[in-house]
Amino acid sequence: MSLGPIMIIGPGRMGLTLAGAFQDSGTFREVVVAGRHPSHPDVPTWDERWRYVYGVERPTPGTLAVLLAVPEAEVPEVAHALAALGPAPDGCAVFHLSGALPTDVLEPLYHAGYVVGALHPLLAVSDPAVGRASVGDAWFSVTGAPDAVSLARVLVTAVGSRLITVPAARRSTYHAAAVLSSTMMLPLLARGVELMQRAGVDGDEGLAALVPLVRSTLDSIESDGVPEALRGPITRGDVDTVALHLRALDEDQARLYATIGAEALELSRGGLDPSVSEALDDLFGRYLHLETTGTGY
Repeated sequence: MSLGPIMIIGPGRMGLTLAGAFQDSGTFREVVVAGRHPSHPDVPTWDERWRYVYGVERPTPGTLAVLLAVPEAEVPEVAHALAALGPAPDGCAVFHLSGALPTDVLEPLYHAGYVVGALHPLLAVSDPAVGRASVGDAWFSVTGAPDAVSLARVLVTAVGSRLITVPAARRSTYHAAAVLSSTMMLPLLARGVELMQRAGVDGDEGLAALVPLVRSTLDSIESDGVPEALRGPITRGDVDTVALHLRALDEDQARLYATIGAEALELSRGGLDPSVSEALDDLFGRYLHLETTGTGY
């Protein structure tokens, strides 16, 4: 069954990714993409089946949802502009795609009769063509009233994705979890590539060698869960190897290793002899300049 049109305001990487996923689903009568330039972006990922709109226009009757795929700072401005165009089509929802913004920024649209909410894709997109093919593997989060959650579920199900609900008061915590698990992984990998270079491995080769290792770790996490997928010298209680690592690193690198190592130790502690846990506690504490008691810090 064909559903009403979908409008996406903002033809950036995420906007084009989602437009492509909605188009590929074959579920919606039309995919409309609105932007701030007179013509659509001249990019290889543009799909000529989409209808391009210059600026913001009132959604046509029957439109199921409007997604605000614009930078966070522009969401309030776009919400006011859309609300100023008149009452909402019956049953139409507006979602912003920010993981951190509250739904309050859409208040003008609520007063114009729209169902409002936040629909955040848990998907990192650098290339919309790759992102378009990956949407079905991603999860989305939704915050809003029950009618917003119901409409979000229709959108997410159409592209083969899954949905989690996040209460409005806990969106910052949720978004911190997403950032910690994705964006903050990159500095660690960058440090790994740097250490590969120090070990005499070319930077490109070092990255190429580490990426499958990261991918295999993620596969293990998906299969077995976080604690069970943890591997390496800390989990084995190999204090001598951890000490060798720390001595091989400069001060900043050793502090980072010790910080992350202490977290890994907490996950591993139940499977280690208490004396080994104490030795690792003391070792990490020396590099973090912490006083230890032998039972953690």
